[in-house]
Amino acid sequence: MASCSTCPSGSGCAHSTARGGDGQCSDPFAAQDKIIEQTLSQIKHKIFVMSGKGGVGKSSVTVNTAAALAKKGYKTGILDVDMHGPSVPNLLGLKTSVEVDEASGRMLPAPYDENLSVISMDSLLQDRDQAILWRGPKKSSAIRQFLADVKWGALDYLLIDSPPGTGDEHMTVLKSIPDAACVVVTTPQEISLADVRKAINFLQYADATIMGIVENMSGLVCPNCGTEIDIFKKGGGRELAKTYGLRFLGCIPLDPAAVVAADMGVPVVMLEKDGPAKKAFLDLAEAIIRASGDSLENLA
Repeated sequence: MASCSTCPSGSGCAHSTARGGDGQCSDPFAAQDKIIEQTLSQIKHKIFVMSGKGGVGKSSVTVNTAAALAKKGYKTGILDVDMHGPSVPNLLGLKTSVEVDEASGRMLPAPYDENLSVISMDSLLQDRDQAILWRGPKKSSAIRQFLADVKWGALDYLLIDSPPGTGDEHMTVLKSIPDAACVVVTTPQEISLADVRKAINFLQYADATIMGIVENMSGLVCPNCGTEIDIFKKGGGRELAKTYGLRFLGCIPLDPAAVVAADMGVPVVMLEKDGPAKKAFLDLAEAIIRASGDSLENLA
């Protein structure tokens, strides 16, 4: 039996019964799988940011953590796979559309600065108020295209921002990026923790690697007197991590400066003035660097 010259697995190809007469695999996903594998081989760490609950601030955590990593000198990318509510470009103040590399014909991620770039469905729309009316298969196809048709280049970190829940987008990311490390975001109150437990169960069932848990909206530091107020309680994320034997990566307090920065399209970690949220995100980036086994001395 002739081997498949498209698939990396050669003669052991699972598509061996679907080859054309020229020995090329006729499975439409096979060539794309190979390109995705080649693309991911240039990215040292893939971090999948998710939660079973909406409104916990996944995008804010993704953007500010990525910006903190970039600020520390790491080449970082953000892949926004929230098709129906992409907010990463707005949080970064990006208005530019995605361009195409003439040599390769592949899309180039929109640059934020020399160390941070982004791909989001929002950047591909002519009208950013347009709704995306897609079912699961089309969303999965788009995510695979973001991995195969985007020229990410060599990255230290790729952070993937996900929609709420445990649906098609999450399954596609975990299947396409099997070595992704998952960062689960929660808020301290029980209504959030209940859904996050389901997300952890989903990740365990999918045999995914869970890097750790982040508690967002963890108290409010008064900008006037510095007193900490536990608006949504505090410590639920830490207790959840302890219950499941997972790493607790850190807690991010509510900070009025972060709200203003988000509306300005500037990550709070990029503000000149120090503050509680800025410090917490820089600490979170350090925790992720340690959990990844990385250091600045090992920069690509």
